[in-house]
Amino acid sequence: MALDLARWQFAITTLYHFLFVPVTIGTAWFLVGMQTAWYRTGDEKWLRLTRFFGKLFLINFALGVVTGIVQEFQFGMNWSAYSRYVGDIFGAPLAIEGLAAFFLESTFLGLWIFGWDRLKPKVHLATIWLVALGTTASAYFILAANSWMQHPVGYRLNPETKRAELTSIAQVLTNSTLIRAFGHTIAAALLTSAMLVLGVAAWHLRRGGDRALFRPAATVALWTTLAAGLATVLIGHAQGQLMTRQQPMKMAAAEALYETRSGAPFSLFDIGPWQRYPNKSLVSIAVPHALSILADNSWNGRVEGMNDIQRRYAAAYGPGNYKPIVGATYWSFRIMTGIGFLAVILAAVGLWLARRPGRLEGSDRYLRLAVWAIALPVLANLAGWVFTEIGRQPWIVQGLLLTRDAVSPTVGAWSVGLTLAGFTLLYGALAAVEAVLLIRAVKHGPDPEGAYAEVRPTDGTPTRIPALTY
Repeated sequence: MALDLARWQFAITTLYHFLFVPVTIGTAWFLVGMQTAWYRTGDEKWLRLTRFFGKLFLINFALGVVTGIVQEFQFGMNWSAYSRYVGDIFGAPLAIEGLAAFFLESTFLGLWIFGWDRLKPKVHLATIWLVALGTTASAYFILAANSWMQHPVGYRLNPETKRAELTSIAQVLTNSTLIRAFGHTIAAALLTSAMLVLGVAAWHLRRGGDRALFRPAATVALWTTLAAGLATVLIGHAQGQLMTRQQPMKMAAAEALYETRSGAPFSLFDIGPWQRYPNKSLVSIAVPHALSILADNSWNGRVEGMNDIQRRYAAAYGPGNYKPIVGATYWSFRIMTGIGFLAVILAAVGLWLARRPGRLEGSDRYLRLAVWAIALPVLANLAGWVFTEIGRQPWIVQGLLLTRDAVSPTVGAWSVGLTLAGFTLLYGALAAVEAVLLIRAVKHGPDPEGAYAEVRPTDGTPTRIPALTY
């Protein structure tokens, strides 16, 4: 019972925290682009957009920091056996993230917020660049820790202490799993923030907002959505091929492939027995040979099925069930990939409308759809993490440590249940606060036209713009 509650608690806090992470990373780079455009052109609209979306960024950043701190506490509270086993390795990239990347982004974010009327324009622009680099570096080091759990490298097992010990930080930070996961995550973050910018611009355009301001924002967001969507799909494909070699059970579950096949089909729709760990499909609609092509670029490539992998793992690691929850793995994978393709289609349609002046902002149906589509990449991000973590089960560290052996041995179900209820209520309240603040900021809109007409960003003097506060 304590194990199940601890898993639920970590899942809830992690997924809630990951609502904010992609938006923070992606929006930071949007601010970089907008403020750089203002610095280079002196066009006031880019300054107004920087200030406007900067408020949304700050609200999101604050919630992300709070939820991230709570998440890390759980390693010591509920997962002390895990922390003891891998702390020598897992702690290294997290320490680098906290001491270097997080301090970089938080320090320069403060300078960016309060330095508008104190720093020279070029120096102030450099601060938002460093914030964006810091958020991206944070993602890299956190993914380094997670990727080690998916594909352990650069370690040795100490037979006396029965702990995994770090032998090469370079191997941990250049893990092949990390490289592809990082690219996929950053592309997904840009996609998330691009659809947020598009949706906010669409909301204002539908209500007769400043077209000279929000049409350029929508156009930039559409091009970013298209590029980031394609990058997410392509990098995700490369990541899937790597997973087929490193975590074959996860990828077999993602395709509901039970038996090893040459020329394996790609499943479009599958229904199995109402079981957590079924052994067969009842209804399956699939494209012949497509999975083999995707897995190893071969028409008749051999793809290992779950039942064969289960027998192999039982022989290697001892008796037990080594399958993940197939339904959750299968459908989370499809939600993630399906939304990626939908985002590309949505961007392509928007760019087609934007070819002629007035068509994009005059299409009420498309603008309404763009507003609702803000939720799509958020759902895809959450589904992606569900797939990544559930698909690895029953391992918490692939091939080394089972999840059931990682929980704190002295923490009872009552303690975990109490903190789970507390965190759930707290996060629910924070979600309400976040929603109110964001909606209020979006409805308030940018500063009025002409607010910064006298500001010259390239004259080498402070910009005389008040600090960015909400």
